[in-house]
Amino acid sequence: MSKFICLIALFLLVFSELALAQLLEGLYCGKENCYDVLEVSREATKSEIGKNYRRLARQFHPDLHRSVEAKAEAEIQFKIVANAYEILKDEESRTDYDYMLDNPDEYYAHYYRYYRRRVAPKVDVRIVLIVTISVISAIQYYSGWHRYDTAIKYFSTVPKYRNKALDIAKQDGLLADNNKRGKGKVKLSKEDTENIIKKVIQDKMDIKGAYAKPSITDILWIQLILSPYTLVKYIYWYISWIVRHTVLKQPYSEEEKLYIIRKSLKMNQHQFDSQEDEKKQEFLYRELWIRENFDEWFKEEEENTKKQLAESNKYKQYRRYMKNHGVGRMTFDDS
Repeated sequence: MSKFICLIALFLLVFSELALAQLLEGLYCGKENCYDVLEVSREATKSEIGKNYRRLARQFHPDLHRSVEAKAEAEIQFKIVANAYEILKDEESRTDYDYMLDNPDEYYAHYYRYYRRRVAPKVDVRIVLIVTISVISAIQYYSGWHRYDTAIKYFSTVPKYRNKALDIAKQDGLLADNNKRGKGKVKLSKEDTENIIKKVIQDKMDIKGAYAKPSITDILWIQLILSPYTLVKYIYWYISWIVRHTVLKQPYSEEEKLYIIRKSLKMNQHQFDSQEDEKKQEFLYRELWIRENFDEWFKEEEENTKKQLAESNKYKQYRRYMKNHGVGRMTFDDS
């Protein structure tokens, strides 16, 4: 029995030695010692390592050998010396190598450390994060202004906004009033008129929602900078809400009522801001911040939507089309 145990132990020892030799073959200087390659001791300083590397590099430089065999052999040795220098000149790499020499049995850990350093990106992660955040912020900024300019062009074609902008422009004297013909008035070109209308919509009319004028605080960089302040502000607001309305039972302000209604509608701030003022007043009049009132109003809205769809000619045509040509209808063609 003892002989059998000894054989198993010997087998495991040989197997581990073979595995170690196989892994070390592709790590650092392979089976050679990097210090021996550079002909220095483990206590050698960085300057001593550099000095010996330059001496050996001159000795084994392929250009200093004439014959093909000598040049090929010198090139191999030159690469070995250069590889040993790359490992020992870096403090972190040298520390990992010394640890491997002192703990040869932890070959899997050495394998991981070696290839993690080789595969790891050379660029500082902080630089990558800064560049990424900057790119996202730039995209946010330009896309926000592009969306806003598109909205201005669209609103200038909608009669409701266009007529209002024309009235404001005439009141401010930017456009001539046809009812008040004055002498010496220069008639503007169509392009100039359109530019004035867009300018009035941009400056004088309040565009809300997702198409509102972009704010610098919406950019990711600014949000990250203001995040501590935003977090503190939210915590203060949350505690204040609980104290005022849960503990002290104080009534909601109009802004707080609209906030509760917006949450019930599952709208973000931009979507809710795009609602007409008359619609918001209806929400307040119906007291939709009270859950029972909101549920009742929501059912009414669903019924009205269904009724409007049922009376819509387009929806009737769509239903007839789906009935005759829809996916669920099976036909058998004899042809």
